[in-house]
Amino acid sequence: MKARLLMTGALYALLLVAPACAKKNAQEAGAAAPDSAAAAVAEPAKPDPEKLAADNEVKAEKFLADNAQRDGVKTTPSGLQYMVLSEGPAGGYSPKAEEIVDVQYVGTLTDGTEFDSSIKRGAAARFPLDQVIPGWTEGVQLMSEGDKYRFFIPPELAYGATGTPGGPIGPNEALIFDVELVKVSSPERNLAAAKKFLDENGRKTGVKTTASGLEYQVLAEGPAGGRKPTDVNKVSVHYEGRLVDGTVFDSSYDRGEPIEFPLASVIPGWTEGVQLMSEGDKFRFFIPPNLGYGERGTPGGPIGPNEALIFDVELLKVVD
Repeated sequence: MKARLLMTGALYALLLVAPACAKKNAQEAGAAAPDSAAAAVAEPAKPDPEKLAADNEVKAEKFLADNAQRDGVKTTPSGLQYMVLSEGPAGGYSPKAEEIVDVQYVGTLTDGTEFDSSIKRGAAARFPLDQVIPGWTEGVQLMSEGDKYRFFIPPELAYGATGTPGGPIGPNEALIFDVELVKVSSPERNLAAAKKFLDENGRKTGVKTTASGLEYQVLAEGPAGGRKPTDVNKVSVHYEGRLVDGTVFDSSYDRGEPIEFPLASVIPGWTEGVQLMSEGDKFRFFIPPNLGYGERGTPGGPIGPNEALIFDVELLKVVD
């Protein structure tokens, strides 16, 4: 079964724990009270699931019928409704269903209740576009990088008659998502972009290229006679890793402490590159995909399939 977006584990935990806590508190209060008081704190009757599903279906149909008449709202043959909030640069790339997308989004119910937000979590979401709810798979393919759309998703293109068990989405609820398409990734597209970047970068003054295709630039040199590591050594380094668009995805500087590791246990670009350094040196490495994370990237992000990488590395010490 395909994974269905878009609830966070923290959100589910909160929603599942809260009713359990309330039930426990009520039980404790009832145990300490006379019979009449215990009756007063009895759990309210649960809504009939079939009635709730039927009521939500009527509500969703009315909302979507009214919404379709609004200026700027378009409806696809499937019943998906959308509105263009803003457009990205001309010529932006539109994703295919099998490609990976990075998006920022906010999800709300039709009454305005917000149930999920990548913006509040502080990081874009990344996922294969064909592994989410149908309304997303269809809708995001209408977008280009940089676009921001609002989607009005019928229940049958979202979580259907089951909703999300335990909440927050009830059976047959229509959903609203504001979505910004940040980036589209595919192995083929990223590989072409990486090759173009490395070809141009390799011609820059001060950039050297090894036989494997690793490119590097000396930023600063340490004291004369500094020890050089081999692949059997453990090293201590400070570093910052970036995508070629400048996005920082990892930094020991930000964490405030260097990292130690066996040089043979990291990506090939690091194993090769750090052996070119001496203690105290600071190099910049431009790492081709085959010397980085390859066609898989890092599942779930932040490194897409076949992405070239840039690392600033400071070799502090050869540990052993």
